[in-house]
Amino acid sequence: MMSWTPKARRFWPLFLLVLLADCATKRAAETHLVPANVPHEFFGELIRLTLAYNPGAAMSLSLGTYSRVGLSMLALGALLILAHIYRQTAPADRLAAAGLALIASGAVGNLLDRLRSSRGVVDFIDVGIGELRFWTFNIADVAISCGAVLLVLAFIREGEGNAATPDFSRR
Repeated sequence: MMSWTPKARRFWPLFLLVLLADCATKRAAETHLVPANVPHEFFGELIRLTLAYNPGAAMSLSLGTYSRVGLSMLALGALLILAHIYRQTAPADRLAAAGLALIASGAVGNLLDRLRSSRGVVDFIDVGIGELRFWTFNIADVAISCGAVLLVLAFIREGEGNAATPDFSRR
């Protein structure tokens, strides 16, 4: 029987939970929020659910005609880097594992959308007040952002733990 490290016990359930939540909410958005680009109030005007397709990257940044292929390749490259970081992470580092799981699940969720359809990534969470709106996003985007924060915190914590402590015993 295989014994999982604390890192693996944190990574894999979180990865699968977020990926499934992302895929399920995107399919629900495509089923219930049609037609696209028509807002549905969820929490007043602050949070609306609006189906949108993003063929570009975050904040609708585009690589032109090659966005789908280029961004898919970029996502695969990022996943390889995340796998390398995961392997280098200490077995007990659950904070880094959680951050990596969130980033990886978000990257895979958005990559699946790009591979599934030339329309791009399914976005549906629309936040703002009146006409002052944030860009529309999805669960994968939230996971990537939260995961990045956790990973930075894990790296800061690791750096502080490895910092040389002054030896005051030689006075």
